[in-house]
Amino acid sequence: MSNNPVTGKKPARARVALPYWINEFGLIRTAVLTAVAAVTIGMTCLLVTGWRQQDADAELQRVRRVRDAAYSRYAHVDNEKRDIRNFQQRYIELRERGLIGDEKRLEWVDAIRQTQEQRKLLPLSYEIDPQQPVRLESALDLGEYQLQGSRMRLHMELLHEMDLFDFLGDLRERGFFAVQDCSIKRLGVVAGAPGAAPGPTLGADCTLNWITMAPAPKVAPVVERRKGKA
Repeated sequence: MSNNPVTGKKPARARVALPYWINEFGLIRTAVLTAVAAVTIGMTCLLVTGWRQQDADAELQRVRRVRDAAYSRYAHVDNEKRDIRNFQQRYIELRERGLIGDEKRLEWVDAIRQTQEQRKLLPLSYEIDPQQPVRLESALDLGEYQLQGSRMRLHMELLHEMDLFDFLGDLRERGFFAVQDCSIKRLGVVAGAPGAAPGPTLGADCTLNWITMAPAPKVAPVVERRKGKA
């Protein structure tokens, strides 16, 4: 812009008129700032409240899970106490008869000898295999116990069939066993001397499984080992 040749002064710039609301903004500036601050504080409170609500809901769910787990444990313990009261006497009886606990092989042998003497049976022979876990066709919940079985092969000579049935019946009162198989065959009878005791007429071969329940062995956890280079 060129200077005025007469006065040598620069001409004054034209003033632009501002909108009226800018000129009057100073009157409401405090109210506007207060409103902005109030909105900001309100939004912050809403966000904090929402976060706290989420935390409270999560804590409520956790407390409910803890409560449900505690109630489940209490119900389980209460059921176990009731089962113990109901089956305690039966448990004692089964333990005394040799079903629960370690096998009583010597008592089995003694029961066989006593039954033979009381029934006046002919001489018999038997073999007992080492004890092994029993495998069932269907799953059976035995808790911490495991079925164990000792197989016994029994050979008897009989005067008649009832000798075998009476013998097995007496043994059932002294222990628990299952008859796996049993075969009876007729023997050739040889005439003895007059007045002599009658000889055997039948021969029986049976396989028995003596059953016990013992605590299952605890399996040590398998620790995975990894090889690496340092």
